[in-house]
Amino acid sequence: VPLGVFWSVFLGLVWLYLLEVPDPSVVPHYQAGVVAFGLSAVIELLGEPCWVLAQAHLFVRLKVIAESLSVVSKCILTVTLVILYPQWGLYIFSLAQLLYATVLVMCYVIYFMMFLGSPEATKKSFPVARVKALLPNFVEDETFVNWKEARLTWSFFKQSFLKQLLTEGERYVMTFLNVLNFGDQGVYDIVNNLGSLVARFIFLPIEESFYVFFAKVLERGKAVKEQKQEDVAMAANVLELLLKLVLLIGLTITVFGYAYSQLALDIYGGSMLSSGTGPGLLRCYSLYVLFLAVNGVTECFSFALMCKEEVDRYNLVMLALSSLFLCISYLLTLWQGSVGFILANCFNMAIRIAHSTHFISGFFRESTFTPLAGLLPSPLLLLLYIVSGVSTAFSEVLFCCDQGWVARLIHITVGAVCFAATIITMCCTETKLVHFVRSQ
Repeated sequence: VPLGVFWSVFLGLVWLYLLEVPDPSVVPHYQAGVVAFGLSAVIELLGEPCWVLAQAHLFVRLKVIAESLSVVSKCILTVTLVILYPQWGLYIFSLAQLLYATVLVMCYVIYFMMFLGSPEATKKSFPVARVKALLPNFVEDETFVNWKEARLTWSFFKQSFLKQLLTEGERYVMTFLNVLNFGDQGVYDIVNNLGSLVARFIFLPIEESFYVFFAKVLERGKAVKEQKQEDVAMAANVLELLLKLVLLIGLTITVFGYAYSQLALDIYGGSMLSSGTGPGLLRCYSLYVLFLAVNGVTECFSFALMCKEEVDRYNLVMLALSSLFLCISYLLTLWQGSVGFILANCFNMAIRIAHSTHFISGFFRESTFTPLAGLLPSPLLLLLYIVSGVSTAFSEVLFCCDQGWVARLIHITVGAVCFAATIITMCCTETKLVHFVRSQ
């Protein structure tokens, strides 16, 4: 928390006095917004110990309820204030963000205040007895700093910092180098938020849940022959099916996203979004979702099993990759505009997937399991994806999006038929995956 306060103050001053500040007549209350978002980050840090405890003990319901309540309360406040007091500008989003952080932290704190010391906690032999134990304290029979854990924490901090650059690097390029004006940044942000809905609502929960699963089933830093073989078999089977699942979701979004990006943006934001760079951006983002899907699962397995030395080596790879990614983002943006950011992200994800699959292949090399086979869909399904992609692309050219609602409905019908055929084929050819999805 003290580090969080320091960085919030330091970076707040950078955003207020070193970077370009928008025109107050266009974007009012910018300074208050910077302060509010820095404060909300500190509030979220206060609930971090409870969040980690909930993750480690698989309190999935708590996490779902806490995040749902905080997001819903944030959305309700935003919509209400935008309708009633639109002149408040950034005050609206600042208050909503503060409410989100406060509700999130309070959900965790209240739950653990009620749970710790209860008969249920005693029955489960829960390792923490009181909320006070989650606060910083001195332990008499231990050293002030556990250096082994401190070094591992430092490794993960470096990794998280570099991953932040790789994940959000284009925003830093936008902010510090001014390669896009505020209008283009706005369109990019809308498309980015729309495109990332699948990643946030489907891929992220899968990654977080199965990271904990792999970390508990297999032992970090041990070779495959040193692990319990029944655990290795279970982990390999789950990893293969997870890879197949996210690959098929990603392929479906890529294939159908190409032909329906313009229509989606036209329905969502009118001609302002559908006639400019928006459709091209969303088409590229549909491809990027496929990379995101595969990278999420391969990395969650790799991070669950890497020892400290492997994490450090990966940090060096990410350091080089971060520098390369930022340079490529800048160059591609000068060449292709905002589309260049998404192309750079695809390149970044491809390199990370290659690294993770190399780690997975090396881990299972001395066993009979080949979980990376999950990245190979059936030939029949692949053929159907190609047919669907070509059919919907022709449909878009013929019927979308300036020929009225009848033509649009025909275009939607073509997509619905292709999608239904794809799902039916998927259920027939991937029976093992269907059983996995139903059971999990």
